[in-house]
Amino acid sequence: MDQVIFDFLSKYIDLTQQEKAIISEQKFIKSFKKGAILLREGELANECFFILKGCIYSYYLVDGEVKVTEFFTEKQPITPVSYTTKEPSQYYVECLEDCIVSIGSQKRTEEIMKKVPRLAAMGPSVLEDELASQRMKYDNFIKLSPEKRYLNLQDKSPELLERIPQYLIASYLGIKPESLSRIRKRILK
Repeated sequence: MDQVIFDFLSKYIDLTQQEKAIISEQKFIKSFKKGAILLREGELANECFFILKGCIYSYYLVDGEVKVTEFFTEKQPITPVSYTTKEPSQYYVECLEDCIVSIGSQKRTEEIMKKVPRLAAMGPSVLEDELASQRMKYDNFIKLSPEKRYLNLQDKSPELLERIPQYLIASYLGIKPESLSRIRKRILK
């Protein structure tokens, strides 16, 4: 599991063997069953996550209806807004599959930054990448039709279409499951 974390970090910095050993000692790995809720609406997020195995999603409950905002899979970090703002979460974070996750906290982050100060230098780059990714997803949601959003998802993350129930894909695309079925039929023709 260490290699998954090292692969992610290597996009930003080259780690020495000593730094890898320090990181291996620090991480806190936990398993969660499918359906486990990592964060509920109204709770304060005291932890952030890095997915080693599995799929997690975030969603709002609006009048009892699930409105999916994001899917996260292997090698992806999850930093709930509440973790940064220290205000109650407005959404849920839940495991779609059995998951193995590395869990971070403010205290643990400070400790590891003292031991591997070079990790602090990658923070702005990670943040920039995450902001750019979120902006592109937002822009695509606004400017693309549901069919084009589906095709974009199919092109960029085809594995999600195999792993995630269609009703959640439909919610993520901002459409009803019946509309997704019609889109899929049109594409297959």
